[in-house]
Amino acid sequence: MKTTNWNTIKTEKDVLDIIEKSKDKPQIIFKDSVSCGISAFAKERLKNDSPLIESISAFNYLDLLSYREVSNFIAKKLNVIHQSPQIIVLIKGEVIYRDSHHSIEAKKIANKITTFVEG
Repeated sequence: MKTTNWNTIKTEKDVLDIIEKSKDKPQIIFKDSVSCGISAFAKERLKNDSPLIESISAFNYLDLLSYREVSNFIAKKLNVIHQSPQIIVLIKGEVIYRDSHHSIEAKKIANKITTFVEG
């Protein structure tokens, strides 16, 4: 397994900081349900292909079972429907991409970020 450089999200302030940081560098939020097999599969795929996304963005991890209230805050603040597992990509304070379940792939995320930044 590849090593990862994932920032842990534990508070609403962490989420607000991520939104602010997205003005300078793309930010990815991964909401993980640690008791879910689909979430474990998505997490493993992200870890295996982490160089694709970590080179162009900051990666932020939320254990939504431990921090459900923060997950709810993310859904409300970013105006996204809660899903698990879920990827949310922020650039310049806005959600530019979101995905969930078996569709989560680092290559797709990297392509969305690159297309948005270059477009």
